[in-house]
Amino acid sequence: MSAGKQQQKPSFWRHLFSWLVYLKLWSWAQLPHRMLLGIGVLIGWSFKKLSKSRRRVIQKNIETCFPTLTDDEQKTLIDQNYRETGMMVSHTLKAFLSWSDDLFKDLTIEGAEHLKAAQAKGQGVLLVSGHFTALDIGGRVICGQFPVSGVYRPHKNAVQEYVVKTSREKYAKQMFTRDELKGIIKELKAGGIVWYAPDQDYRRGQSIFSDFFGTPASTITATHQLARISGCQVMFYSVKRIPEKPYYQLAITPPLDDFPSKDAQLDTDRINQGIESMVNEAPEQYLWLHKRFKTRPEGEDKFY
Repeated sequence: MSAGKQQQKPSFWRHLFSWLVYLKLWSWAQLPHRMLLGIGVLIGWSFKKLSKSRRRVIQKNIETCFPTLTDDEQKTLIDQNYRETGMMVSHTLKAFLSWSDDLFKDLTIEGAEHLKAAQAKGQGVLLVSGHFTALDIGGRVICGQFPVSGVYRPHKNAVQEYVVKTSREKYAKQMFTRDELKGIIKELKAGGIVWYAPDQDYRRGQSIFSDFFGTPASTITATHQLARISGCQVMFYSVKRIPEKPYYQLAITPPLDDFPSKDAQLDTDRINQGIESMVNEAPEQYLWLHKRFKTRPEGEDKFY
């Protein structure tokens, strides 16, 4: 679905089951925040019990990225990650479907002055984040304070795609699919702010191998390319759940110096290092269930 085009609402009767699931999730989203997080904890516990294949993925990723942890420490991190992954459902429902703005009004963004300075100069900004469990909370908060556009991957389920895109469009300036590079570049050249997360193993687009926690990971070079073509600044944007009010910490870094360079490898390495730094702030809140190292250099054995 292209940015700016009217999205057709899927038929209720044709997609009855999906709409009933949506109605149930909508009702959960209206619950008090702590109660909703409690549901997320139960979801994480159920996921741990039912999804043995993903447990192997999570375990392999954590063993690879944190080899100095003892077996017990790795097990603790895995258990914590299941809990946070379950709460990711809660965060997402709160961001997409909650009628109340009370949670979001109390949140401030450390480093917001860096975005304001870029806006004052009319310079575009590419906000780089990672796939953290509170990602969509971060999206709703920053869009409530700045005119931010997002980049996302369309969903195969028609109802899911409709709900996700229309929910985000309520607070985002606009939403681009990953393939809408011309629109993204145009927005950045016009001084706009675009958020995206380049930390997954995408099969489409130009990718190179760049170390992520010391292991080569197939990584798109889009950050380098977008900055080079548009002349935008590049900043990192992080969101972390904390146990007490205001429940989330959000931060924007100063713009990267001397970025982009002429070297796509060097720039992509810098992006992965920046995401590593964000992960190290709260490793249990990263989406370790993703097969980050699925694509391997030629000649290497399968990772998972």
